[in-house]
Amino acid sequence: MWQLRFTVNKVLMSGNNIIGEAAIRAGCRFYAGYPITPQNELTEYMAEHIRNAEGGVFIQSESEIAAINMIAGASATGARVMTSSSSPGIDLKQEGISSMAACELPGVIVNIMRGGPGLGNIRPAQGDYFQATRGGGHGDYRTIVLAPATGQELADLTMDAFDLADKYRTPAMILADGMMGQMMEPVIFKKAKPRPYPEKFMLRGAGDGKSKFIRGLLLDPIDSEEHNWKLYRKYEAVKKTEVLYDSYLTEDADMVVVAYGTAARIAKGAIKRLREKGAKIGLFRPITLWPFPESKLRALSTKIKNYLVFEMSTGQMLEDVRLALQGYAGIEFHGRPGGAVPTPSQLANVIAKIYDKID
Repeated sequence: MWQLRFTVNKVLMSGNNIIGEAAIRAGCRFYAGYPITPQNELTEYMAEHIRNAEGGVFIQSESEIAAINMIAGASATGARVMTSSSSPGIDLKQEGISSMAACELPGVIVNIMRGGPGLGNIRPAQGDYFQATRGGGHGDYRTIVLAPATGQELADLTMDAFDLADKYRTPAMILADGMMGQMMEPVIFKKAKPRPYPEKFMLRGAGDGKSKFIRGLLLDPIDSEEHNWKLYRKYEAVKKTEVLYDSYLTEDADMVVVAYGTAARIAKGAIKRLREKGAKIGLFRPITLWPFPESKLRALSTKIKNYLVFEMSTGQMLEDVRLALQGYAGIEFHGRPGGAVPTPSQLANVIAKIYDKID
């Protein structure tokens, strides 16, 4: 295990290992997964360490499909559960994620994205935004999606993901990429919150009481319609209360770059370089990709009218930015898909050319 201790509290760990340690500290006691690069270190970490926690279970499943169904079953018994994979593997989990949403089973899914489509490559990319934020599987459902941009956020948001999954009885996703998974940064793990998860949602045998069951098959269309509206009301509550975002140097900006995850790290470095040359550029970084911080971004447009969306894709978050800003501000786009990762200097050159065209 790559780990170097600086103080009693701060440790230097790779991103994948940070997620694993945070999950165990958050009370994850069942993990099922199947190997795929670039998230394998996370599976290895869970294999080695979850068994040291009381009641901890690790299973290397025979497939990604098996893994998602295993955590669904464990979640039904009341366990805190997690699975992880990378882009093509997440494809295979979609039916299971849809079923967990339908059955209102909490769980955390980690996607360490790689280049695509298809098998693509093992380079970092952001081409899974649509899949993550639009549900991914079939039916009217949503998945809470958290996008860390630092090692510390990998730790904090992983722990938060378990709390959100429990609070709303729904799957939550950590959406990162191969660069975030492999890089090493010092982190401090916060203390996990107590878990107030009602036993009435756990299947642990009826005993002398009333039988309980969980089902996602609703053959009566009226029952199915009402269940869909119930889920919808839950998602509306999430949208009202769980939006997270960050901004950097937007107070006096003439133009704002909108980016998340690794792309936001690169953008921040580019903005620092351009600020040194006098360019007034800021950064708006969504942390919850769903719910997207639409109203926060629109509020910013009351004083800033020029935006550049930067993604390591051909433009997926771009659609959410357009929904938030269309008619309020001008929007440009720069994308690097398929595993291509620009340096801050390269991105600064792109931003500078667009900035110079501002009236």
